[in-house]
Amino acid sequence: MSRADELFIQNCKDILAHGVWDTDQSVRPRWDDGAPAHTVKKFGIINRYDLREEFPVQTIRKMAFKSAVDELLWIWQKKSNNIRDLNSHIWDAWADEDGSIGKAYGYQLGVKHQYPEGEFDQVDRVLYDLKHNPASRRMMTNLYNHHDLHEMALYPCAYSMTFNVSGHTLNAVLNQRSQDMLTANGWNVMQYAALVRMLAQVSGLEAGELVHVIADAHIYDRHVPVVEELLSRTPYEAPRLWMDPAVTDFYAFTRDSFRLEGYRFHTLEQPIPVAV
Repeated sequence: MSRADELFIQNCKDILAHGVWDTDQSVRPRWDDGAPAHTVKKFGIINRYDLREEFPVQTIRKMAFKSAVDELLWIWQKKSNNIRDLNSHIWDAWADEDGSIGKAYGYQLGVKHQYPEGEFDQVDRVLYDLKHNPASRRMMTNLYNHHDLHEMALYPCAYSMTFNVSGHTLNAVLNQRSQDMLTANGWNVMQYAALVRMLAQVSGLEAGELVHVIADAHIYDRHVPVVEELLSRTPYEAPRLWMDPAVTDFYAFTRDSFRLEGYRFHTLEQPIPVAV
């Protein structure tokens, strides 16, 4: 069984059995018909993925790995906030007529700051420290800039990464304020696992653990039947991630630098309702 499947199943069973519903509260998200999109949630879920053992990809449903990598590169490599630089349509609902999502996600990573060693944006500062200051305990990025929240189409969900080198191993903590378990959990886990692998490779390190901290892990009311369908399945073993070993520059990665080998998965029988 894939570790991603194991933890997803465990988390969702716990949420459905012991979670708290917000049906007595006014909520922001809405379904296409205008009805409020209520959730059942658990607070403070922490999952650990050892990337030395396997690459965490769900098999109880087909994951759009290439699209997930494309979004990761859009945010972390292109540092873009414009959907015209993205090859999928997952951000279309949040963009303005010019394609912008405001001062969100990639925009924040691309803002430069002055340091004693020179001028860096958040990504380049991490890349610099991984090579020159691997013992540093200050390697982190943060997308949740309170000064710019009013100019963001959507507040960042996965908002902070903290990187830490132990010996020759790169570990990371992903902090997420809110997670839609059905649509985002498997997506974010494989994205940020790939990011750790990328940063480790270009820094001459081994990828170690990804620790995923979720403050509000929730399942939407109309997602419950789909989640229950997934929980009834028998998972496969995790696929292997191939990543082009010739890439030594973080900005040289493309979506074609990655592929999943031996990926077996189940087909989702039900459509997934979308809440916005």
